[in-house]
Amino acid sequence: MRSAVRANIVLVVIALVALGVPFIASGFQTLEVAYALIFAIAILGLNVLTGFSGQISLGHGAFLAIGAFTTAIGVHSLRLPYVATIPIAALVCGILGYAIGLAAGRLEGIYLGLATFALGVATPDVLKKQTSLTGGVKGITLPPVTSPVAGLSDDQFFYLLCLAIAAALFVLAANILGDRTGRAWRAVRDGELAAAAFGVNVGYYKTLAFAISAAYAGVAGSLYGLATAFVSTDAFPFQLSIALLVGAVVGGIGTIGGALIGGLLTEFLPIYAQQLLLPLSKDLANAAPGAVQGILLLVVLGVARGGVAGLLSDGYRRVLERRPARAPADTSAESAVTPSPV
Repeated sequence: MRSAVRANIVLVVIALVALGVPFIASGFQTLEVAYALIFAIAILGLNVLTGFSGQISLGHGAFLAIGAFTTAIGVHSLRLPYVATIPIAALVCGILGYAIGLAAGRLEGIYLGLATFALGVATPDVLKKQTSLTGGVKGITLPPVTSPVAGLSDDQFFYLLCLAIAAALFVLAANILGDRTGRAWRAVRDGELAAAAFGVNVGYYKTLAFAISAAYAGVAGSLYGLATAFVSTDAFPFQLSIALLVGAVVGGIGTIGGALIGGLLTEFLPIYAQQLLLPLSKDLANAAPGAVQGILLLVVLGVARGGVAGLLSDGYRRVLERRPARAPADTSAESAVTPSPV
């Protein structure tokens, strides 16, 4: 009971800090945190696929690109409200993810990784060829998101929109992972043969994980396109898929809170690494994001397999949940009254 109260206090503090960001930080900083929330949504979907169902994906950036272009086409060509395009992007990516999950259902390990690698590499080129829909190399320009609420700037409103969507998706993921579906995913991750022996439909749950993961990435891609107000295939290189995977591992693979930490690291770590090395050398500053991500990944794999979320969880258990040692009971009086049966 005491542990649950402490956990709720931590969640309340995080919620208050998140709500206070747009009213404390500048407009540019607020937009940066909004990008971190967008990456956290994508990493949460990747965590569902890799961390909980045990299927690796090296091409998750492809679903972000599809989600972004779905919103761009809906707003620019079909004149739909931008809010209506967000669930449409989730639906389109979810259907594509389900189809890819069916095709990749018989692949495991390195073969599944190579298949998703091909998806991440090929998707930007395929989208670039569809000039009538995607604008080709020119991309699609979107109108900026404006605030309909008096007293809120455009950046504040967009941040709160991203925060509300992220909170809803995190709660949804927590409910799914705590239910029968989540238990089935963990059983498949730990051993497919054992899961099948206990009646788990392995193919169905693996495909479902792909669909939900792709839907989350579609929402993230839709918000990313609205944030940049310009959607182009150059914004979704293969390196984005690797950055999301690194963020998931470093943040804490197989944890919900790790997705939020991974989103913050994915957004802010390259920025601060460049700023730190820019006075020394411009070439070092340009190479800093990839180098820092690689070094951090090696450190996490060698020292803390649970990522940053695992380290924080261990520290929470050791510091906040420490119980005072009980004093040994004085049994001398009882022994004097009750004789030993031996």
